[in-house]
Amino acid sequence: MAKLSIIIPVYNEKLTLPEILKKVNKVPYEKEIIIVDDASSDGTSALLKGMNDPNIKIIYHSFNQGKGAAIRTAKAHVTGDVVLIQDADLEYDPKDYPILLEPILDGRADVVYGSRFLGGPHRVLMFWHYFANMLFTLITNILYNINLTDMGTCYKVFRADVFKDIKIRSNRFGFEPEITAKICKKKLRIYESPISYSGRTYEEGKKITWTDGFAYIVSLIRFRFCD
Repeated sequence: MAKLSIIIPVYNEKLTLPEILKKVNKVPYEKEIIIVDDASSDGTSALLKGMNDPNIKIIYHSFNQGKGAAIRTAKAHVTGDVVLIQDADLEYDPKDYPILLEPILDGRADVVYGSRFLGGPHRVLMFWHYFANMLFTLITNILYNINLTDMGTCYKVFRADVFKDIKIRSNRFGFEPEITAKICKKKLRIYESPISYSGRTYEEGKKITWTDGFAYIVSLIRFRFCD
C-alpha cells in the first residue's frame, strides 16, 4: 500500500483545524500529515504547539507568505509515495480520498484533480465565485489545450516523484494556475474525479478575493511561456 503525504497549509484556522485533522486521521491509509502554519495570528500556532502526534509534522513560517509558499515549504518534508493538498477550512471532505487516489494507485494517472463541478453534492453559494472559477478554467483549457472542469480546486493529488519535480514559484493563490500550467507543459496524465464541496462565505472565513483573480490570469499566461 502506498504511503500518503497530506499537505495542509494553515492560516488562522483555529476553529476548523481540529475537525479537519479528525477527518484526515480517519482515512484508512498509511499517511503522514505535514502542516505549515503560515504565521497565524488567531491562536492556531498555540493549538499546533500543543499537539503530540508522531504522524504530524508541523512547520512554522515566521511571517505570512501565502498558500503557495506553505506548499513549497512542505514539499521538502514529503516522504510518501502520493501527495495530496488538503485545506484546513472544512470545504473539502477527506471522505473523498479513495476516489481521488484510485487513478494514481491503479497506474492510470500522474495527477488527479477533485472537481467540484462533476456532479458531487455541493453547497449552493455565490454565483460570481462560481463564474470566476469557470472563467479561469476556460482560459486554462484554451491556453493548454485540455478539458478540465475545475482548475482552482484545492484537491490536487500527485505521484510524489511528479510533485517533487515541479518547481513552485508562486507564494499565494497563484499556486493553483502555476501548478496546473506546469503539469500541462510536462504532458502528465491528468484525471478528474467528482468530489463533494461545502463552500464558505466570506463571513465564515473564506480568504480568496477578486484581487486574487488577477494573479490567476497573470500566472496562467506567464507560465504558458516561461518557467
